[in-house]
Order: sequence, then structure tokens, then C-alpha cells
Amino acid sequence: MKIAILSRSSSLYSTSRLREAAVERGHEVSVVDYLRCYMEISARRPKILYRGEEVRPDAVIPRIGATYTFYGAAVVLQFEMAGVFTLNDSQAISRSRDKLRSLQLLSRAGVDLPTTSFAHSTQDIDGLLEVVGGPPVVVKLLEGTQGLGVVLAETRKAADSVISAFRQLDANILVQEYVKEARGADVRAFVVGGKVVAAMKRQGPPGEFRSNLHRGGHAEVIKLSPGERATAVRAAKTMGLNVAGVDLIQSDDGPMVLEVNSSPGLEGIEAASGVDIAAAIIEFIEDNTDHRLATQGRG
Repeated sequence: MKIAILSRSSSLYSTSRLREAAVERGHEVSVVDYLRCYMEISARRPKILYRGEEVRPDAVIPRIGATYTFYGAAVVLQFEMAGVFTLNDSQAISRSRDKLRSLQLLSRAGVDLPTTSFAHSTQDIDGLLEVVGGPPVVVKLLEGTQGLGVVLAETRKAADSVISAFRQLDANILVQEYVKEARGADVRAFVVGGKVVAAMKRQGPPGEFRSNLHRGGHAEVIKLSPGERATAVRAAKTMGLNVAGVDLIQSDDGPMVLEVNSSPGLEGIEAASGVDIAAAIIEFIEDNTDHRLATQGRG
């Protein structure tokens, strides 16, 4: 099978692991910089071109960075139009990257979340804080990633200052309930094909409420409760993602979803859990492309 990994660099850990796992299972793999792809959009035969040549694999693994979601999703959609199997489709990627929309969809599906408020005007700060029952509250930029653009406001004055500052930047923000019993820790559940294949607990460093490994947190393997497992699977399904990193916090009311990531990193969770997640992803692709290729006469 020909597999294309859409990634900015072949040296990135997740990209290299996926390539390694695919090669070990006998597949032909190419790493394609999606920002260098260009498209021929036509009714008869949509094409994706890269460095002057058409790219037509049997399956695509999108590793689309948050900064380039718009163009990356367009490239993924072009592959879909050409009849190529995509691990996560373009709509699911775009949906999960929009923090506000994803929270609304999760809420509609009955997935438990920290109480969240959103408004356009700084004149509505009182209402925002009242909705989430704070301070303390967590203020998040909609476009933030890896813990950037996330601030804990412990007092009313701090909340006013942070919200006003973000608004002056013309930034879209969410104000979210602070779940103190989580104690600066969260859980990353890695979902592949509707099953949790690995999980880790991430703990922020002393004095830091954000648990992201990129912010200096550490990780350890954890066994999920049935409720946490079911919540993670339901969240991924709600987003329409075959592969997802679902971030949960453990509250007194049960597991709550913080975020669903469509391009979750493999390094931290493979190291913490000892699970070969890259192989699990390639196996999922095989299971979902073999029959289609056979019916197309390409098996």
C-alpha cells in the first residue's frame, strides 16, 4: 500500500514513528509537506501535486499543525475528492480545531465539560464570570495550543485584566470553570478506531496549573476508569475523528473533556505507556483500506 504522511518535516517524532511503523509492515511511505502541495480542482479528476508531480497514495495520514489548519484541511479534502482514504477527514479536523464549535458539539452530545462561557464584548465580563461561577476562572484564547494563551485568573481583578487585555488584541476567548480538584493534572486518552489504545496522566510542575508536557509537565501511565474510557471514545466519535487525543480532567462529578486533538503527538504517550501507538494506527489504516482497494482492483 502507498501511504502519504502530510507533515511539515520527516524528522518530527510522530512523523518518523508513523513512517517507521508503516515501512515495517511492508508499505511504501512518503512524507509530503502539505504547505508545498497545490491543487487542480476540477469536476472530472481532482489532483494534488507536490514538487511538480501528482500525489496519489492509497491512504493519507494528516499531521496538520494548528497554525495551518485552513490550508491543511483543504489539502486533505482534495485527497478525499480524489477517492483516497484519509485517516481523519477534513471536516473532522476543522471541527476539532475550532475550540468553541467543538465544545458546543460535545455539549450537544451530552459529553461532560467544565462550564464554559463565551462573549464578544468586554461589557459582558460580569455575565461571563457569573456563568462559570468564578473567580478563579481559566481564560483561554480560541487559537491557543500547547498551553499557550491559557491563563488562570484567581481574583476578580485578575480576570478583568486578562479578559480586557485579550479583547484589546481583538482575540476570541473562552472563560472556563476552574476545576480545583484536578490539582493541575489531566489525562490524555489516545483513541484509535473507537478504542482507547493508551492513556497517560500529565502533571504540571509546582506552581503551574497547566499540565502540558511542552510547559514542563511530566507524564505517567494510568489505567482509565470505565467512565473515562467511555467519555474519551464518545468525544472522539462526536468530532468524527478516527484518531484523536482526548484531554480529560478528573472532577468530583466525574471525567470532563477539555479538548479533542486531531493530530495528537506520539512521543510523550508512547514513552509513558510503552504502547506502540504508531503500529496501531497503521493497522487501523490497513483494516479500513484493504476492502476498498480490492473492490477498486488496486489490492
